[in-house]
Amino acid sequence: MIDRAALERHQVWAYLAAIGLGLALGTAAPGLASAFETALWPMLGLLLYATFTQVPLVHLGGALRDGPFVATVLGGNFVAVPLLVAALVPLVPGDPAVRLGVVLVLVVPCTDWFITFTHLARGDTARAIAVTPVLLAAQLLLLPAYVWLLVGGGVTAEVPLGHVATAFGALIVLPLALAWWTERRAERGGGALIARLGWAPVPLLAVVVFLIAASQVGAVTSALPLLLDVTAAFVLFLAGTLALGVGLARAVGLPARAGRTLTFSLGTRNSFVVLPLALALPPAWQAASIVIVVQSLVELFGMLAFLRLVPRLLPER
Repeated sequence: MIDRAALERHQVWAYLAAIGLGLALGTAAPGLASAFETALWPMLGLLLYATFTQVPLVHLGGALRDGPFVATVLGGNFVAVPLLVAALVPLVPGDPAVRLGVVLVLVVPCTDWFITFTHLARGDTARAIAVTPVLLAAQLLLLPAYVWLLVGGGVTAEVPLGHVATAFGALIVLPLALAWWTERRAERGGGALIARLGWAPVPLLAVVVFLIAASQVGAVTSALPLLLDVTAAFVLFLAGTLALGVGLARAVGLPARAGRTLTFSLGTRNSFVVLPLALALPPAWQAASIVIVVQSLVELFGMLAFLRLVPRLLPER
């Protein structure tokens, strides 16, 4: 029987199969596109709810006690990484929707599968779990400012903020509140429900990318010429965050296991959280959601390289 770690380690193949099946079905039966799009939204809500239950939301205060580590993670994710993204944005195609998708996904640090990869690389999993609510809170507060700074006020002025605000409330705030309530209940009655929900994100994300591919065949097809350049930027991002993580860990003098945790935090991004915002945009901006899906696939392949490289660059002594 496959365990959860193995499922998460090999999840990229499930997503690739789901995308291929979705594109094939969407091409063969274009009349079903509206039904697929309708089904997409509740599945996104379920995905985010299951994902947020894996973040220790009720222990936000405790995470702040590890001052040097938290400060390094926050500085790396919210100062160094945005500067790296600013350097990469000119390298991607000038299409505003593409650049918006790149910025949306690259400025938000991961709060879910980075814990799995930290564990697989023998990093400090306890620190990874503790810092996730801080990362989630910070990115939700800072995301609008980063988009405005890195994409430009002219582009953001064209984005219908009403659509985005509705998606944010329905697909981020509501699942976040339900996840917090679930965690509170689980603390009183044991963590079995949280453990069971930990299996849900991978199959739910597979369903979500299937529905995106099946309902957005036209957007995927039109974005194909741009995706090679975007993929190159995502590979450069991974190389840059690997160097940043190792460099910061050595400069601050973090223990090897904490340094590995930092590096995986910088290299992984929170595509689950920003995907609903991109999907809420009008059809002219749908390339942003395709870019975010591509980034998550590139990242998962990149994490396989990180699993080999990070322990060698930050060995335990």
